[in-house]
Amino acid sequence: MATEKRQVSPSPSLWAQLRSTAGRGPAPYVLIAAYAAIVSALLLSNPTTGLGTDMVVVLFLLLMFVIYRAPTMLAFKLTLGTILLAVVMPIFGVLNPFYIDVVTKAGMFAALALGLNVVVGFAGLLDLGYVAFFAVGAYLWGIFSTPQISNIVPGMEPLHGSWFWLFLAIGLAVGALFGVLLGLPVLRLRGDYLAIVTLGLGEVIRVLATNLDRPINITNGSQGIKDIGRPPLFIEPVFQSLGITISRVQEYQLYFYFLVLIILGLTVFVVYRLNNSRIGRAWTAIREDETAAIAMGIPLVRMKLLAFAVGASFAGVMGVIFSALQTFINPPTFDLLRSIGILSMVILGGMGSIPGTMLGAVIVTLLDLQLLPRIASELAALQRRGVPIPAWFDPAQYQRLLFGLLLIIMMIFRPEGLLPEDRRRQELHHDEPEPAPETQQAASVTETAQSAEG
Repeated sequence: MATEKRQVSPSPSLWAQLRSTAGRGPAPYVLIAAYAAIVSALLLSNPTTGLGTDMVVVLFLLLMFVIYRAPTMLAFKLTLGTILLAVVMPIFGVLNPFYIDVVTKAGMFAALALGLNVVVGFAGLLDLGYVAFFAVGAYLWGIFSTPQISNIVPGMEPLHGSWFWLFLAIGLAVGALFGVLLGLPVLRLRGDYLAIVTLGLGEVIRVLATNLDRPINITNGSQGIKDIGRPPLFIEPVFQSLGITISRVQEYQLYFYFLVLIILGLTVFVVYRLNNSRIGRAWTAIREDETAAIAMGIPLVRMKLLAFAVGASFAGVMGVIFSALQTFINPPTFDLLRSIGILSMVILGGMGSIPGTMLGAVIVTLLDLQLLPRIASELAALQRRGVPIPAWFDPAQYQRLLFGLLLIIMMIFRPEGLLPEDRRRQELHHDEPEPAPETQQAASVTETAQSAEG
């Protein structure tokens, strides 16, 4: 009797088995809940400023992306995310105001990166002057809420902080208008030429902010604008009713934290809806092949201008919030390196990917504002204790170098980004060899044999 030979596929690795087990049934719910409980306990039990707390904050923010990617119900994700962001982080922010400020800045740059992702990731238009729209929103509120407005309109008093809410909408509209004005001269440009022109237009805004102090002092030149107005606090009675006593500075930190969180949520919703609409598909077609998009009847001019307007509107809103948060702005804040930094967030996370862009913004912001300065201070402390560390070795002074190396490494090993869009991943890996016919045949034989035994 002939012996039946069967080809057996190799058994999955231990890591694959663990991933399969952790992704089924109640296991992901238990693991994520345990992760959230441990990280929250570490934050609230040790709110001191230090490298250890920095790492716990990083783990806390990365937890948001773990929740997003986890194979769990949407209601579970929303409930757990709301508890962590609306309860745990504010309590930790009251215990240590430094970290709530860092998280707020991370949320602001995430919204800016999402706006640039509309232009670069969705429509494929390389914009190196994106920070100009950020500056327009910041100077808009900075001028109208300070005595600078009396130089433009003699006798006019600075606007009260309650006007801040209206200026969020005005910043959105003015940002969109400047986006259209930027887009009009570059409609026929592509690639490097588009990048050079947008870079130049962005620098024009910065130079104007530097030199518009004469003959009429509009922007106060290189000295910048200080004592920018802030919106009135309406959450103070809430703290008083709960018996919570915190300083006015902490109240404003929580105020802007929740404001940025709400604006970021609205930005994600709008960008997601646009990406999954006819407009988003038109942007994708323009990014892939403009000639083919025109042949299919897509209005190229209108779609390009819409991409610039949508991306710039988010930057205009965040500019208004940034000026009210900092209460001081000056032209160097809106230089070319700021645009490059926002672009690096999009590239690091994954162009065209909404969660990837937010992840890139969080990573770059934490490195820039928290981790690298902390490592530099720790090395300085070790140096004072006699540890032989070169005096020139200061990670905080090599931030741009480290960011450049990080982008080079990403382009070599993972050009699609950390959390790429499916379409872009397929575009960059379309030339990978498919499984050999023998492997496919062996897999099919194995499946047939298993089904026959069943």
